[in-house]
Amino acid sequence: MQSRADWLSWAQTLRRFKLDGVASWLLEAGSPISLLGAQLLYVSQPLFGGSQIRSLAQMLEDEQETQAFVRYLRGEAVQ
Repeated sequence: MQSRADWLSWAQTLRRFKLDGVASWLLEAGSPISLLGAQLLYVSQPLFGGSQIRSLAQMLEDEQETQAFVRYLRGEAVQ
């Protein structure tokens, strides 16, 4: 998956700003509205550009990928 290639960069940025715990909590608690968030990212992509936005949207669309990223943020084994 394309989004997994970006996980290291995302995790480093979140950890640098000490937002990894908040991000993992939001991704878990907000899972029912993740699809809506993904759609908003797709719509805003022309404004912000970049493959990072598309990759994040793709991850949010897939519940299993989102949960795998949460485990990755927590330092757990990801398959």
